[in-house]
Amino acid sequence: MPLVRISMRADTPAQRAIADGVHQGMVDAIGIPAGDRFQVIEALPADSLIADPDYLGVARQNVVIVQITLARGRSAELKGTLFAAIADNLEKVGVRREDVMVVLTETGREDWSLGNGEQQLLNEELLKKHGWTPPAS
Repeated sequence: MPLVRISMRADTPAQRAIADGVHQGMVDAIGIPAGDRFQVIEALPADSLIADPDYLGVARQNVVIVQITLARGRSAELKGTLFAAIADNLEKVGVRREDVMVVLTETGREDWSLGNGEQQLLNEELLKKHGWTPPAS
């Protein structure tokens, strides 16, 4: 049950396609169900999004920042696969790979309520019914 925030300049084209590419990367790389989609798209004025143009040797021009909050439990290798899948998908819609920044924040399943004041991620039967499987390591 990832929650995704995608921040980009307001003049960035194909914003919905970018959101679609991020989601598809998560479906393909970490196996979330296709219907498990919760995203916030932030279109910001150009001067409100600051990213160093060459920090750590990455030549950034028009950065797209993807913040994903998700339940912990995935291996470093699987996370790397996710990062590559998102960069691949966004490149297909015109975002340079160098401009794709992804940050993961991991939480416990007990830290989520998806509505009704309940902790749905602690209910294994409910999760399986909706196509969720535990994170692969």
